[in-house]
Amino acid sequence: MNALPLFPVTTVGSWPRPPAVLAAQRQLRLGRMAPAEFDRVADEAVQEVVRLQEQAGCDMITDGELRRDNFYSFVARKFAGVRLMTLAEMLDVVEDKVGFERLLQTLDAPAYAISHPACVGRIERREPLAVDDLRFLRRHTDRPVKVTLPGPYLLTRAMFVAEVTGLVYRTKEDLAEDVVTLLREEVVALAGEGADFVQIDEPVLSELAFAPARTRTFMCAALAARNDPAEELEFAVSLINRVVAGVGGLRLGLHVCRGNWSRDETTLLTGGYHPLAPYLERLHVTQLVLEYATERAGDLLRFEGKELGLGVVNPRTNTVESSVEVRHAVERALRLYAPEQIFLNPDCGFGTFSSRPMNSPAVALAKLQAMAGAARDLRG
Repeated sequence: MNALPLFPVTTVGSWPRPPAVLAAQRQLRLGRMAPAEFDRVADEAVQEVVRLQEQAGCDMITDGELRRDNFYSFVARKFAGVRLMTLAEMLDVVEDKVGFERLLQTLDAPAYAISHPACVGRIERREPLAVDDLRFLRRHTDRPVKVTLPGPYLLTRAMFVAEVTGLVYRTKEDLAEDVVTLLREEVVALAGEGADFVQIDEPVLSELAFAPARTRTFMCAALAARNDPAEELEFAVSLINRVVAGVGGLRLGLHVCRGNWSRDETTLLTGGYHPLAPYLERLHVTQLVLEYATERAGDLLRFEGKELGLGVVNPRTNTVESSVEVRHAVERALRLYAPEQIFLNPDCGFGTFSSRPMNSPAVALAKLQAMAGAARDLRG
């Protein structure tokens, strides 16, 4: 792994897509643009995002997830057996239409703006999820690189749409077996390619902890979890640990948030990490990448044996946190963690969904600069 300074500054992954990338994504999905031409457009945009991160003072770089329509549904392009559907299209296939419409009404997002990967056949890897992206990124930065992947629990729940998936996989546990296999192959390949950090995104864990009565969420719209949240969390821990078992030579992280699809904080989940702590501590990952810039996250906790990716800026607000505010947040964390255990990052991505960015590039850049300023002060 490349050497990092104390209090490394990085992002959770996503960046607002520029207009050219949004237009290219639409053309690609409609079959009016060849993948090679889309990659040419995305390549230029990724190089610019890398430049902005380096300019802002990030110590670890991501590609902004610019090639992805969102943080998990992009697998429809990479895996055979997966069909990309908008939430509006999902309404046509789900059995519980009344419940699904109720979900759409609570989203604070148009149903056409969020795409969803539904498993419609046996899933197989058409192409790598992120290995090619890592290779491209390596050619354009000499700084350490973070790669983000959707987690196995998220993908299993998201892709299992009983009305169509049940014709191929009898249960979501059956689907999970193939999901684990494919994700593990990807993590092993990323380690072999020299990734410094692989971050696994499992935001739906918070839904189990804070809203157990809800069986459908903004990111897993077609799914029903087990009735017992503890049983479902055990299932999630098992899947994640199977994906990363024995993989060395890089940092492995897990990101958990409370929703990043709306700037209206009242529509997002609220609750501290206490219910999740026994499960998060059992994960075989180096770092937990957690929200703490929002009051909805509750009190700071210490997780034994883990680094902390400390959320110090809120990606959904126009207000740019000052370097002093960020430094004070880190100083509070230093009561529980050693300096070498703390990374600085936003609470979540700045552009989780392509057509639903949480902020402008200018505000996002200013927030990164505030984090980098605080890190310089802390190192001094």
